[in-house]
Amino acid sequence: MDTSHRVSSMSQFKTALTAYQGFTDLVQSVILSTVSEDSIPNASYAPFVIDESKNIYIYVSGLSIHTQNLSNVPRASVLFIEDESHTQQIFARRRLTFDCIAQYIERDTELWNRIVKRFEARFGEIIQIFRDLPDFRIVQLAPSQGRFVMSFGATYEVDPNNLDTLIDITGEGK
Repeated sequence: MDTSHRVSSMSQFKTALTAYQGFTDLVQSVILSTVSEDSIPNASYAPFVIDESKNIYIYVSGLSIHTQNLSNVPRASVLFIEDESHTQQIFARRRLTFDCIAQYIERDTELWNRIVKRFEARFGEIIQIFRDLPDFRIVQLAPSQGRFVMSFGATYEVDPNNLDTLIDITGEGK
């Protein structure tokens, strides 16, 4: 590979990495894919907060199908996707997916209180209502692997050993 192509690829990788690192800040909800014990898929969404370790937290009703599915099969695929009105090409919307392990956060623990405060800061007064509803639960979705798509031909794996960075699967950014 010639030097100019390598520099261009490195520049593209740095652009993708910067976009990836701020991508979840651009949206307020995540699309959830869960499955029932009977292997029936369900697509849904939930507002979220995210911590420094890339753990995703959703505050959900126990009456919803996705919450019931996560109780029975504690795995989910999550999708963060660029708003259609902001995309240049509908077939190549920027998107980030993670495969996650789900775990319920016990109510009134230190972690639960810290996460509720993040929800209140991000979403306002409605969280006070949820706090008083016994069926509302906080679920932690811990990513194990992921993929970030910038555009056609610009796809990157999320480094499973460091969720803050990407791996250029085309091999051109190396």
